[in-house]
Amino acid sequence: MKKWFLLLAAALTVSLLAACGGEEASSDDKKEITIGATSGPYSDMVTKAIKPGLKEKGYTVEVKEFSDYIQPNNALAQGDLDANLFQHKIYMETFAEQHGMELSEVIVVPTAPMGIYSEKFDSLEDIKEGSAIAIPNDPTNAARAFQILEDAELITLKDGTDPLTVSEKDIDKNVKNLQFKPIEAAQLPRAVESVDLSAVPGNYALAAKMDLLDALQLENMPDQYRNRVVMNTKDVDSQLAKDIKAVVEADEFEKVIDEEFKGFGKPEWME
Repeated sequence: MKKWFLLLAAALTVSLLAACGGEEASSDDKKEITIGATSGPYSDMVTKAIKPGLKEKGYTVEVKEFSDYIQPNNALAQGDLDANLFQHKIYMETFAEQHGMELSEVIVVPTAPMGIYSEKFDSLEDIKEGSAIAIPNDPTNAARAFQILEDAELITLKDGTDPLTVSEKDIDKNVKNLQFKPIEAAQLPRAVESVDLSAVPGNYALAAKMDLLDALQLENMPDQYRNRVVMNTKDVDSQLAKDIKAVVEADEFEKVIDEEFKGFGKPEWME
């Protein structure tokens, strides 16, 4: 009886070790993955520019689309996604801190820039004194709008101004005496019809079927504002993370961007 018990115990131990080893291998070699992205250009980017490269590496990729900026990170943290693509660095870090998450970027990707659009003026030189410009009413995107206006030499900013926190109070000189009209970012494409100028974030411009290249001035976007592929921090050194990075760094990825995502600003590592 004692001998039989020892043999049974040994068999159970071997089975448990084999099971544990199998689980570890399957986790490390996971080939069926789900990547989340907001509907529009970034789900298209995953589908057209990232998914084919991962398929060549043996992955089966499901692309899950979202219509808001909350659920993609929630789904990632809960394990429903393996990665997502929709957010810039500042948003990622702020969201992670506020919700107790550990998120990390895998790689920065080309991103649709904010632009100054108008149906009344054909060029920056045509802008009239006192023209009204609609700008985003949230501080982060408003700061981007003021940076574009400075690059266009329509305003100058005070020395020492932090480019990530620029507001109207930081304007030193308003060359054309522009009148600023803060509104919800999602309404900015429609504002092009009702105001003289509108500073439209790239994702909203594309959702409204606007051509990025029609902008009077496009944003010279800092990398902090470019979107990135994001994963849970615990997975950022995984083989999947390495494979995603390799796909995005490949010539085939940049070729798709050049052909199908015209006007997207490329990150520093691609230039």
